[in-house]
Amino acid sequence: MRWVEAVLVSGLLAGQALGQTDYPSRPVRIVVPSPPAGGTDIVARVLAQHFSKAFGQQFFVENKPGAGNMIGIESVARAAPDGYTLLVTASTLALNSVLYKKVSYDPVRDFAPITLAASAPNILIVHPALPAGSLAEFIALAKSRPGQLTYGTPGIGTSPHMSMELLKSMAGIDLRHIPYRGTAAAVTDVISGQIAATFANALTARPQIEAGRVRALAVSGPKRVAALPAVPPVAEAGVPNYAAMQWYGLLAPAGTSSAIIARVHAEAIKALRTAEMKERLAIDGAEAVGSSPAEFAVLIRSELEKWARVARAAHIEPE
Repeated sequence: MRWVEAVLVSGLLAGQALGQTDYPSRPVRIVVPSPPAGGTDIVARVLAQHFSKAFGQQFFVENKPGAGNMIGIESVARAAPDGYTLLVTASTLALNSVLYKKVSYDPVRDFAPITLAASAPNILIVHPALPAGSLAEFIALAKSRPGQLTYGTPGIGTSPHMSMELLKSMAGIDLRHIPYRGTAAAVTDVISGQIAATFANALTARPQIEAGRVRALAVSGPKRVAALPAVPPVAEAGVPNYAAMQWYGLLAPAGTSSAIIARVHAEAIKALRTAEMKERLAIDGAEAVGSSPAEFAVLIRSELEKWARVARAAHIEPE
């Protein structure tokens, strides 16, 4: 009897191993919870192209925007954990849990992290006529005019908004928030002088900086970026230990086989090291990372804790 049981168990394990070895045996969907053409979409499409070649099976991107990225993210959280639905998402994965009372997924419990694919800083830009040629001068000006200087963002809880709230908290300044429907609209009003400042991604900010329509004071990340090498990090320019990054990660539904996670991770790392990926990301001021699943899991937890603190300090009540 024990011999029969052993044969059955070994057969089952062999079948599971065979299934994992054969992965993928049909097309794989990569969900992007935001519209096409943004940083998340760029990462997903380069990964999909690489995976399709490496695995000999189609990997295709499906954009499912809406509700602060929650529609697309939730669809993956509820998908079968068989490796045939993956998620490429930005740091809103963690931010949503801080900013909204009703979030239909748990960023830690409902996902199996695969890799932190890339990260990108925001650029602090101001109107050229503002009497602040550096971050230190901007902070001094803000302290001399508490509550009078205005800044724009693409909306409450977005990466640029939280980047500025972190700066306000760490630098001890009071700025008035003006939310917009998108980064471009906020940058346009900085150019016209309607508002004093905004944090914007490099893709949007760089052409305006080079044309002299706005002045760049600092980048939100821990180091300078190739797209704007003359612009110092906030931490270097007067606010030590400051860092606020937009990031893009690859995940699967929780419960996905560790063998599948390992295979996808290995190919993702190869894709992130390609010249094409580096070039596409550089346009957006981003850099490829390629962490381990465990490292990415630690980042998600730390981001949740960090931005919860910032939201409390900024008196941002979950909606």
